[in-house]
Amino acid sequence: MAAAVQTRQSALHRLFPWTRRITPLTLRADVIAGLLGAVLVLPQGVAFATLAGLPPQYGIYTAVIPCIIAALFGSSWHVMSGPTNANSLALFAMLSPVAFAGSPAYIALALAVTILVGILQLTVGALRLGSLANFISPSVLLGFTCGAATLIGLYALKDLFGLAVPTGTSAFGVVRFLFDNFDTANFNALIVGAVTLAVTLAIKRLGRRLPFMLLGLLAGYAVAMVLNHSGWGGAQHVNVVGPIPAAIPPFHVPDINWRTVPDLLGIAAALTIVALGQSISIAKAVALRSGQHVDANREFIGQGLSNIAGGLFSGYISCGSLNRSMPNFEAGAQTPLASVFSALLLVALVSVSAPLLAQIPLAAIAAMLLLVAWGLFDFKRLRRIARLSRTEFAIALGTFVATLVIRLEMAVLLGTILSLVAYLYRTSRPAVRSLVPDADDPGRRFTPLDELHRPQPECPQLKLLRMEGAIYFGAVQYVTDRLHWLRTVDADQKHLLAMTKSMNFIDLAGAEMWESELAERRAAGGDLYFHRPRTQVLETWEQTGFTEKLGRDHIFPTKRQALHTIIARLSPEICAQCQARIFEECAGRPGGADQVNASRGNAHDSPPPHATARTEHPA
Repeated sequence: MAAAVQTRQSALHRLFPWTRRITPLTLRADVIAGLLGAVLVLPQGVAFATLAGLPPQYGIYTAVIPCIIAALFGSSWHVMSGPTNANSLALFAMLSPVAFAGSPAYIALALAVTILVGILQLTVGALRLGSLANFISPSVLLGFTCGAATLIGLYALKDLFGLAVPTGTSAFGVVRFLFDNFDTANFNALIVGAVTLAVTLAIKRLGRRLPFMLLGLLAGYAVAMVLNHSGWGGAQHVNVVGPIPAAIPPFHVPDINWRTVPDLLGIAAALTIVALGQSISIAKAVALRSGQHVDANREFIGQGLSNIAGGLFSGYISCGSLNRSMPNFEAGAQTPLASVFSALLLVALVSVSAPLLAQIPLAAIAAMLLLVAWGLFDFKRLRRIARLSRTEFAIALGTFVATLVIRLEMAVLLGTILSLVAYLYRTSRPAVRSLVPDADDPGRRFTPLDELHRPQPECPQLKLLRMEGAIYFGAVQYVTDRLHWLRTVDADQKHLLAMTKSMNFIDLAGAEMWESELAERRAAGGDLYFHRPRTQVLETWEQTGFTEKLGRDHIFPTKRQALHTIIARLSPEICAQCQARIFEECAGRPGGADQVNASRGNAHDSPPPHATARTEHPA
């Protein structure tokens, strides 16, 4: 019996790994965070459904079943799914030319498209294409998060000041409307927002274990009730959520002509990109703050299942919502059960206390969102990136600006493209560094010239180069130019020994580049040699025939063997006049050991004689 129970628990943990975290304390935290999430989604669900061209109750429906399914089968502990601004606007833009907004035909198309989006998302996750999300760099996420935080804060201003901003106004349009109509601002609403913020911050300072956001919201609720019903607020009325439709989502198979499904696939594909772009960006942004590892494939599967279920239970397209996920995290949510509790509490609250919930002041919710927006804007990390890398800071700044002026998923795409361009630029310029044995180092380490403490001579006939990075088609021209420049600067260094242990990849273009270099060296009376090329490089050379052209005796496993072989092939006349004598192998060349010792004796802080034999020290 015990073994069977243990087996069932083990299977449960494999299917839902977060269940290992459940304790009485986490359940309490999740219930409190879920209650806040339920309160926050009430006005948003109604507003977003209106934006999507659907009746208000569909926004509430979308915050129930999809929220539960995405939380249970997704990867993130904190992401709350449901209706979003971007999805609502995108759905309306794509379906309004096909059917009249709000009509039964429009609603049926919206639900059918939602199911198709879910199937496409599920397919992406099942095919394990979530690795594409790995190309969203931390700098892009930082810029996206700061931009989204700014948007959340700007949109919250209209309710904080009690302004009747036209539906569909942009974030900066809200700011412009505020300046143009400041004389119409509702200062009672501002008082409610200020009290909500003050109480929330005060309780948070007393102890983060307290449900500070929920208590702050209750304080704002109380002040609004007083101002609206006591007459103290004068003629200005604090706007409230208002009548709330039923929250129990009915099961309903969309009634459409299924022959139109192929025509809807294009719309569904575009909406899938919108939803997945938002979901994974938000999941990674929250994970960056929580320290949790997010499995992109599992996240896509969870989103797919949630939209399939949502379309069957009267919900339209849902995905992770930043302005509910971040408050969920800040409120202390510990597991996905917070999202489950949010959906269940939403149904319970609307069913039992709809009249009371209808009196929640929008200004108090706006204050909550302002607080979240301020917490999202990571000034410390921005300053750190600005100090460490101007390129990464430019990427973060570019994504931040893009988030403010274009659609969220397009901003993430633009930031990702900027990251890839920066990466390709860096990899297209692999390090090509000249080496010499450092006379000031007891181990005679082969050291790049730019890292030496003082200028030291090179061998007049043999060039030593360390190749660092991939020699692929994008880097070939840069490396070719560097090698040509080196041949031009010192034409006497006709022999080249390339230290290729760090040349980690080569393609056909790279192999052809080395063939050209080999021909140039041999035409000038010199030769080309390699030290410790990687297996992949050797295999490519074998396949292209370069190994036969080069000669297998030109590839060496050790520096000692390479130098012993190459120096024996150098011009004895030049060696006889050489004053550098930087290798121990030079002792066997014309001029003998006396010149070697003399040249080393003149070196500043020269190493003891026994150290000069250690040419095998790793570079």
